[in-house]
Amino acid sequence: MARIAGVTLPPEKRIEIGLTYIFGIGRSKSNKILQEAKIEKDKKVKNLSEDEVNRIRHIIETREKIEGDLRKEITTNIKRLIDIGCYRGMRHKRKLPVRGQRTRTNARTRKGPRGHTIKKLKAL
Repeated sequence: MARIAGVTLPPEKRIEIGLTYIFGIGRSKSNKILQEAKIEKDKKVKNLSEDEVNRIRHIIETREKIEGDLRKEITTNIKRLIDIGCYRGMRHKRKLPVRGQRTRTNARTRKGPRGHTIKKLKAL
């Protein structure tokens, strides 16, 4: 059972996919890490030796910003945008889409469920 950066990697998955369970590591970054550590990406997580896990752990700790540090940086960046009052900051504050998407229709994920203006009348 491999545990890297406080995340237990699923043992039945390939290591290429297993590394993506760590916040801040996607497929491309996972492939670069494995290439640098000289580990085949088709190997299962349960078949990794302790030495291979340590090599991966060392590369991730020295070069990548992941998990708590990355989350903290993202929240401080958003807080900075809100504090300086820029357009993107205002969109974050109002919980609207930030990157230019339309809001007349769609944007339900960001805006939440519709607030119905007319309530249904009870049948008498």
